Amino acid sequence: MQARWLKQSSASEVIVVFGGWALGTAPFLHLAGQQDVLFVDDYRENAPLPDLSNYEHRTAVAYSFGVAAFCHWQDQFAQQFHRKIAINGSPSPIDRKLGIPPIIFDKTHDGLTTDSFQQFLGHCYNADQPHLDIDVDARKAELAAVKSRGPTPAPQFDKIWISTADRIFPAANLRRAWAAQAANIQELDAPHVPFAHWDSWNEVIK
Repeated sequence: MQARWLKQSSASEVIVVFGGWALGTAPFLHLAGQQDVLFVDDYRENAPLPDLSNYEHRTAVAYSFGVAAFCHWQDQFAQQFHRKIAINGSPSPIDRKLGIPPIIFDKTHDGLTTDSFQQFLGHCYNADQPHLDIDVDARKAELAAVKSRGPTPAPQFDKIWISTADRIFPAANLRRAWAAQAANIQELDAPHVPFAHWDSWNEVIK
């Protein structure tokens, strides 16, 4: 796991973003806000977060495979956060009814190339995307690590966003995955990467 600051300005609030697989920071960079923002991705191995105890308020935003990553490490991380948001991800990340169907996941892993990754990006945004470089071996190892960890119990999230046009995690699967927390689900008409629908972090986390 790698962590890097997107914004660090001695704010009183911090948002820790558990990002998705291979997408990097680009989906989040346009979001405005007063909060400091720490971005986490690359889930091949566990690693501690920086000390966040100086912040008065801490929010976790777990997106895509970042949801399962956060859930797996909840014993270490969950109590650090006052508010927790899940976006287009599942505590059962590879599951025919609760996550990404295994046949699709295996096809993504086994056939991963620079060209197939561009197709994946198109599915994430429901539109063709500019070329994005990828370390194929590293990202295959990350997928293998996600599969190896398997499902995990989830802490209580304050809000769960589900995109109805998601082509990565089917919306019906996410509704089933979060049935026990259905009261906190909010749906939006968006692709797997929904962040163009928002201009600020407050829209995401409130």
